[in-house]
Order: sequence, then structure tokens, then C-alpha cells
Amino acid sequence: MLRLSKKTWLALEAVVDVAINARPDPVQSKEITQRQGIPQRYLEQVMQQLVHASILKGVRGPRGGYTLARERRRITAGEVVRVVGAMEASDEPATESPSVLSQRVIAPLWEEVQAEVMEKLDAVTIEDLCRKAEATGVGAETPSADFTI
Repeated sequence: MLRLSKKTWLALEAVVDVAINARPDPVQSKEITQRQGIPQRYLEQVMQQLVHASILKGVRGPRGGYTLARERRRITAGEVVRVVGAMEASDEPATESPSVLSQRVIAPLWEEVQAEVMEKLDAVTIEDLCRKAEATGVGAETPSADFTI
């Protein structure tokens, strides 16, 4: 069974969370960890890679955080998956078998399956995921009133 890695899952959650909640102010990573239950140690590493890939934009300062670098209809799930895939590829040694069977039969099959999955992911935008979240009742967090004087 094909599975999303933990980092890929968290990256998709974080980007959708930013897309839903980054209006008008940037979303701080601690807010994402609270809403989604994402471990902070994974999140910052992934967020920085998403900034470098121009999916997110980092905003500095006391009210800083993250916003989308582009419109949510112009960012695909496939882009997010590729960013995390590149991170993970640099962390892990190659596991491809040197056998002829593997090179000529198994590897081409796996490449074909991966290409089909990425084609599907490239057809899904962050806008699509936000709409699905809103349709299922997982929308923007309603800010609580602060009556501090």
C-alpha cells in the first residue's frame, strides 16, 4: 500500500491551514501546531523548505508567521509533495536494487505508478482542499473575543 510520509502529511496540513487562516494576518507556526496537533520540531523544518520553494512566504516580526506566496488556486498538492520528497530524498540513502530484474521490471513499474499519483496530485489545488475543508466543517478558526482593558 502506498503511504504518505509523516512529513508530507504534515506539510499538506500546514499549507491548507495557512490558506484557510492567513487572512488578514500571517499564521504563526505555534497556531498551526495547536490547531492540527503537528509536532513543532517537524513543522519549522518543513515550513522553511516550503518558503524556499515559494509556496509559503515567511513574515518576520512579533506578528509574523506564514502566508501563501501565491494564490491558493495556483498551488497544487503535487508541489507540496515534491518539496517534502526532495527533503526526504536527501535524508535517506538510495535503496534501489542493483539486480537486472529490479532495474528492468520493478523500477519502471514504480516510476509509472509514481507518475500517475503525481499527475493526480498536480490536478488538486490548495483551493480545492480549502473548499473541501469548509464543506466538511473544518474551516477557519473563529477568533475569540478579547475584552482585556
